[in-house]
Amino acid sequence: MNIFDAYQRRLAAVIERLSAEGQLPPGLDLSRVVVEPPRDAAHGDLATNAAMVLAKDAKTNPRALAETLASALRAENGVARVEVAGPGFINLTLTPALLQDVLGAAVRAGEAFGRSSAGKGEKINVEYVSANPTGPMHVGHGRGAVFGDALANLLAAAGYDVTREYYINDAGAQVDVLARSAYLRYREALGEDIGAIPEGLYPGDYLKPVGTMLADRFGRSLLAAPEAEWLPIVRNVAIDAMMDMIRDDLAALGIHHDVFFSERTLHGENGGAIKAAIDDLQAHGYVYVGRVPPPKGQLPEDWEDREQLLFRATDVGDDIDRPLMKSDGSYTYFAADVAYLRDKHERGFEHLVYVLGADHGGYVKRLQAVGRAIGGPELEVTVLLCQLVRLLRGGEQVRMSKRAGDFVTLREVIDEVGRDAVRFMMLFRKNDATLDFDLAKVVEQSKDNPVFYVQYAHARCASVFRQAREVFPDLDTAPAALEKAQFDRLSDEAEVDIIKRVAQYPRALEAAAAAREPHRVAFFLHDLASAFHSLWNKGKDAPELRFVNQTDRDSTLARLALVHAVRSVLASGLAILGVAAPEEMR
Repeated sequence: MNIFDAYQRRLAAVIERLSAEGQLPPGLDLSRVVVEPPRDAAHGDLATNAAMVLAKDAKTNPRALAETLASALRAENGVARVEVAGPGFINLTLTPALLQDVLGAAVRAGEAFGRSSAGKGEKINVEYVSANPTGPMHVGHGRGAVFGDALANLLAAAGYDVTREYYINDAGAQVDVLARSAYLRYREALGEDIGAIPEGLYPGDYLKPVGTMLADRFGRSLLAAPEAEWLPIVRNVAIDAMMDMIRDDLAALGIHHDVFFSERTLHGENGGAIKAAIDDLQAHGYVYVGRVPPPKGQLPEDWEDREQLLFRATDVGDDIDRPLMKSDGSYTYFAADVAYLRDKHERGFEHLVYVLGADHGGYVKRLQAVGRAIGGPELEVTVLLCQLVRLLRGGEQVRMSKRAGDFVTLREVIDEVGRDAVRFMMLFRKNDATLDFDLAKVVEQSKDNPVFYVQYAHARCASVFRQAREVFPDLDTAPAALEKAQFDRLSDEAEVDIIKRVAQYPRALEAAAAAREPHRVAFFLHDLASAFHSLWNKGKDAPELRFVNQTDRDSTLARLALVHAVRSVLASGLAILGVAAPEEMR
């Protein structure tokens, strides 16, 4: 039950009725009208901007229109008070009975409460992680992995048909460097003293097992082969080994993709999918031969002032036109991006989400431009950037890894602090803000550690039910029984505050999904946990507010219903974040 959606529909019905009565002009555009929580809870339970955005078309001033709408809204069921504020905002306060109905709905729905069909089953592709298969993932990759996975969970909860995708960058110079680095370890595995790793190759110890694998599989046969023969063999083995390692690291975070898409599949005979994509763009007037102006500032060494094949990106919102082919006749990396986006579109996706690292800021406009050229305005392309992670221990920056050599691997962090701490803390800050991740603080059992604070609230909810079973062994605490509790016994302001917070959860999920911002869920859970802990502490000083009252079964049942709703929302939100909801914490 989403009270905000319910009252948005009621408001639309009120406006339609007033139009039919001649008090308002017909056909007003309600697309910008919202019903949302007021900024200050003291102003009520719901607020709407209807008068502010409709006044011009209604040919009246916002305050006068607000008074007209408020008068009509006062007659609606479940509305206790309607007030007009400022230049025309309308604030509504709901009746206790209506809020109790919402609590009953939350009890009845359990962990399904808040999930919706807002996405209407539309197909959405979320591509995330997509780390180059050249070594273990670092914590920066981990942030994108957690963010993308939580976003996919959130969109699924909002009713989208979600596909989770990983793009394997297995074509290009970096995988050849990987192959040469693995070949060096292969020679080492055969007993050769390879000395220091040459500059330009990957030095990490993580390639030693690949060298051993190659030695076991091929013996000494690759030593006598020319590079042209051994390079593709070693490259395939090394890429497969790196992807196995990456999948294993992702599994440690609880992340599993539906699709692993190989870039190499785009490079087929006679240009393959890349040529087909360019031909398609050319047929629609988006490809031409021309010159790219030099980039502003210092010229890169590889910049060439020459005629080349270009995508007319400026026609569809980009800053510059983009090269599609290099001087040697091979396709640019961007050309592969074009073919990959076209492939997603041909697979029927209506929304494409790319979760990229902070160093991919230049991809935002270019991918959106490709989306407009290929799919038109109907294809939504969203590019979300995850900023850097600063890894700390007790406030001091951590830089080195025993395994990778020059960076701390994601797996090392997971093994040290656990999946839940990594996932929650990666989401407890907006993705486009730099994150400080302190290995010491995220394992503290204190209210200053957000993941502990939220999980402890869920564990406390579970403990209330264990206590209730001890005090009232025959008490039926199934949701069907809790739904029939006397909710009017929940009259303390702290209890009413929690009911209102629970009531806001469906809208919080929809708003977070629409904004593509899973951190909003983490914030919501933290606020709800804080309110619950406060009510728990209030019961220590006021015995009549304790969740289990051995002299009052009715108030106990009502409070158990409240606790059940809180536990359900916490479990639901934690599941979206990919974090466990423990029954006990010691």
